[in-house]
Amino acid sequence: MLAKYKLFLLDLDDTLLDFKASEKLSFVRTMRTLGFLGEVEGIFLQYQAINVVLWRAFETGSVSKDFLKVERFRKTFAANEIALDAEAASSLYLESLPDTVVLLDGAMALCEALAARGKVGIITNGVEAIQKRRIASSGLAPYISFVATSEACGHAKPDVRFFDYAMRMAGDYAKDETIIIGDRLDADILGANRYGIDSCWFNPDRLPNDSTAIPTYEAASLHSIGVSADIRTRAEP
Repeated sequence: MLAKYKLFLLDLDDTLLDFKASEKLSFVRTMRTLGFLGEVEGIFLQYQAINVVLWRAFETGSVSKDFLKVERFRKTFAANEIALDAEAASSLYLESLPDTVVLLDGAMALCEALAARGKVGIITNGVEAIQKRRIASSGLAPYISFVATSEACGHAKPDVRFFDYAMRMAGDYAKDETIIIGDRLDADILGANRYGIDSCWFNPDRLPNDSTAIPTYEAASLHSIGVSADIRTRAEP
């Protein structure tokens, strides 16, 4: 699978880093730092649901990144009648994220293998300063040539302008020697389809594809991508 590619564009959260684990650790730390001593689990689940909706709105251009960062806490606190400062929570949470990095199984080996074959770039809709710090904390930095973020670009995946931006950062690479690897059909794979680049859908839970996005390949583990084994093409059942 990998022999024809020289440029590898990798999503970060839930592709290389276990964002769900990091998110929960940072949320709990934030609440405790602000002096909240009550039960956090249910509140965190509400926060996650609110966060997903706001990120979808951001990716369609309906809200700004700065609005999202605070509004997710404001809505969560309002829904639970918690008298905490949403702006302070947002700041504490973002500061905590780089300290709660959890690598997904096989992430380090995959990046090392891809870097030996060509150039590896990160493509993420996250906050630039935070994502770069998380990459540094993860130990993946030696294998990463560049980081393209929606914040620096001004456009988010799956907007083709984001992929134009990432390709300019990469340098002199053709589309037919480039592949995107990511876990989200609606951002990574759809973006690849729109831009005319091959893609690999990282699908560890083996979810059905009920979307219009069509991955070139599908893999259930990062290890399988690295060794080009257990990869399904879209032509296979």
